[in-house]
Amino acid sequence: MSVTRPPMTAVGADRLRDELEYLKRVKRPEIVAAVAEARAHGDLKENAEYHAAREMHGFNEGRINELEAALSNSEIIDTERLAVAPRIVFGAIVDLVDLDSEAEVTYQIVGDLEADIKKNLIAVSSPIARALIGKNEGDEFDFVAPNGTKTYEIKGVRYK
Repeated sequence: MSVTRPPMTAVGADRLRDELEYLKRVKRPEIVAAVAEARAHGDLKENAEYHAAREMHGFNEGRINELEAALSNSEIIDTERLAVAPRIVFGAIVDLVDLDSEAEVTYQIVGDLEADIKKNLIAVSSPIARALIGKNEGDEFDFVAPNGTKTYEIKGVRYK
């Protein structure tokens, strides 16, 4: 049985590596110093600063473990090398027009861990990305959103 590795864009992997480096080199020493300082204040049972610093340490180490696992288990895909336009696959940057409101939006389909809707990076596993995969520039499709069904036209597909 073969296990598929979750995809991640090269840009997203770089961003996660930068975050990992920051957490290890900057944040971890800051937290260790905060724990040591709080410990120096005495009685640990009733020392809120100590417990907060230990909790922060736990969150930081958890995020480090999450990032290391994601980076080692993911298949890094260089989207600049994809030459499948106008067909939409992982890594595509897609320009859409809502045919009802004429509103335009651009999304890039990325790995689950690198998704950030504020930056218009949508997870490959999201409903809108699943609706887009396999479609071509010029296609129209209906998407059932939480606020009702939307009809979109795919105005552009590119890879960078």
